[in-house]
Amino acid sequence: MKQPYLIPAAMLEHCYEVKKSKFIARVYHAEDRAAAMAALALAQHDYPDARHHCWAYLLGDPRQPSSAAFSDDGEPSGTAGKPILNVLNHRGIGDIMVVIIRYFGGIKLGAGGLVRAYSSSTQQAIERLSTVTLVPKAVFVLHSDYAAEPELRRFIDAQGGAIDSADYGLELRLVVSLPLSAEADLQHFLAGRKGISLQQAE
Repeated sequence: MKQPYLIPAAMLEHCYEVKKSKFIARVYHAEDRAAAMAALALAQHDYPDARHHCWAYLLGDPRQPSSAAFSDDGEPSGTAGKPILNVLNHRGIGDIMVVIIRYFGGIKLGAGGLVRAYSSSTQQAIERLSTVTLVPKAVFVLHSDYAAEPELRRFIDAQGGAIDSADYGLELRLVVSLPLSAEADLQHFLAGRKGISLQQAE
């Protein structure tokens, strides 16, 4: 069963400076690669004159990521994107995209210095990041007579679920999101109750 995990609560920007080079880290919530690339495009738009826009993302549950990728964006191979991703791999936060915008300060840092700078920039940004817990949910469709509606709504609220839509026709049709952990409780709640049918949405 999928377990809850931390995700970024909001975009964060943090500037780290070493030997006159500025490393501006931006941390974004990204549910998929398209969202991560949109975040990169935004950073490039906001800092068009920067020398490098290096990045890495980690998607899904950080304990078993569904996808991960990185880019050095012109920095020496292995000195930027991979150090960013290495930090993400050890912070326990999923669905995260980090873009580090670098302004060269005139003093070369060397390969080791770049690795340390990109790692430190990422670490400092993550330490300042606000997170929220993502609770994996399943979607169900409930068909019910109207007499059961108040009790159904109380159950959904008690489980930390949400009603995504409600259609009032000859019978009540609710599209409901519930934590995966509540599925057994839902089955128990419905057991023996007449006038209610349940199906899991696609």
